[in-house]
Amino acid sequence: MPMSREEARSILRMEEEEAIDRIQELSEKAEKYDQLFTPPDPEGPSGMTPTYKKPNHRGKKKKPGQKKGHTGVGRKKPTNIDKHKEHTLKNCPHCHTPTKKNSVRVYTRLIEDIEPVRTNVTEHSVHGYWCPKCKKVVRPAVKDALPGSMIGLRLVVFTAWLHYVVGVSVNNLVNVLTVFSHFRISPGGLTQAWLRLAAILEPDYDTLGREAANSAVLHADETGWRLNGVTHWLWAFANKHLCYYLISPSRGSPVIEQVLGKLFQGILITDFWAAYNKVVALAKQKCFFHLFTELVKVDKKNNSLAWHLFRNRLSRLLKDALRLSGKRGELSEEKYQHSKQRLYTRLDDLAATKAIDDDVQRLRKRLERHRNEMLTFLEYENVSPYNNFAEQQMRPPVITRKISHQNRSNEAARAQAILMSLFQTAKLREENPVESVLALAQEAVELKNVNKGLYKKAA
Repeated sequence: MPMSREEARSILRMEEEEAIDRIQELSEKAEKYDQLFTPPDPEGPSGMTPTYKKPNHRGKKKKPGQKKGHTGVGRKKPTNIDKHKEHTLKNCPHCHTPTKKNSVRVYTRLIEDIEPVRTNVTEHSVHGYWCPKCKKVVRPAVKDALPGSMIGLRLVVFTAWLHYVVGVSVNNLVNVLTVFSHFRISPGGLTQAWLRLAAILEPDYDTLGREAANSAVLHADETGWRLNGVTHWLWAFANKHLCYYLISPSRGSPVIEQVLGKLFQGILITDFWAAYNKVVALAKQKCFFHLFTELVKVDKKNNSLAWHLFRNRLSRLLKDALRLSGKRGELSEEKYQHSKQRLYTRLDDLAATKAIDDDVQRLRKRLERHRNEMLTFLEYENVSPYNNFAEQQMRPPVITRKISHQNRSNEAARAQAILMSLFQTAKLREENPVESVLALAQEAVELKNVNKGLYKKAA
């Protein structure tokens, strides 16, 4: 509470020394209060400042466009022409004078556009045939829709891609379908169709998980996720050919063991999160970028001589390792092995550094703990010292996270993981994600009809 005027007068009536003691006491309390409740910096994070209050950027801007000498890239000329239109005139558009019958000049112009999209309703006549061996009536599978559904499978897959990968909200998808193609569907009907699509694609998702567990090189990362208001974690296990997502309430090593098994026979590239330490693998590589980021972070708060000496030695070691990796094909095997061994010696010296500085001790222990996981990329080819690839696979889900507010049920979270995994894997394999997942869904529909015994037996 602020001091009242009467309390201030009472201090003035005190003896001089007593008044000084009282003022110092109040000053100490005020200083402690300021330390506990520091007001936000008005020039703090850009997101905290309203747009209309942000100053105009007056720094030197980089000239837009490609650098001088860059080969221009233009739209390729279409090779297939679907329609042809003739444009003629009977009168001059300026003075309205009748023109001559034959034109004096003709030029062609190619225009690519999309046709108006309309709902296409197909009536399917499904014929049944008697099988003398199975003793029942069999029918061909209708692969254009999920069993018992009137909504086409292509529409379900396409809208799922827009929602789970592109990040379009459910309500906006309903609006797009209504306005663009006059297709009416409720948000609930659309989400239920996605859940059924994910359920029928679950075997393909499980196959993808087994492929991840058998990978030679695999990146892994995790980020926060919300399920009905409760904190969960979105995991990503990825390489150049696949991406396997998993949503779990745990951020611990059991999740990694669930995906990779107790012994991963490949090379696992991760950050320094402790859960990865408990997993046994052929080899591991810790991310250099996270170390460089840590160095910059500590620089802002630690100006001690011990820190700067340690920091410079570590920074030079990491950069020298990266340079040696780039020269791998240029050096002889003997010289390469000698240079690599020198880096290991320098790493051991850094890990043995003794200092009273807390930051030096913390990073020294990290280097000591991960000594055999720092220079793995020098031991094996096609192994990156960075975990940026896994973080790039996290970017699409993080964008959709801001729009969809994650999931409301375990079933929805499972569907999210399944569909994101299949779409992202198709993209990494340079396939059309919609067509690829559609083909998988059609195969699953046909297989389900056979395995579930949906065909009627003869009476």
